[in-house]
Amino acid sequence: MKNVLLLAVGAAAGIIAAHYISKTPQGKAFFDDVDAKAAQFGQAVKDGYQAREAEIRDAMADARARFDEFTDR
Repeated sequence: MKNVLLLAVGAAAGIIAAHYISKTPQGKAFFDDVDAKAAQFGQAVKDGYQAREAEIRDAMADARARFDEFTDR
């Protein structure tokens, strides 16, 4: 229980500190940079997921075509 309380206090302190830091020009620039990098990472994950999904769809279409070809014999 003590650990949960310490975690909550630490999270609250971090949020409050981030709020005050983001009010300075350097802090705003830092958080803007972090936000941009997080957006780039999210886009990279999305692109990778979509590419893999396309590969799987192509493989499934190929498998279906081969199956249909086999059953038509």
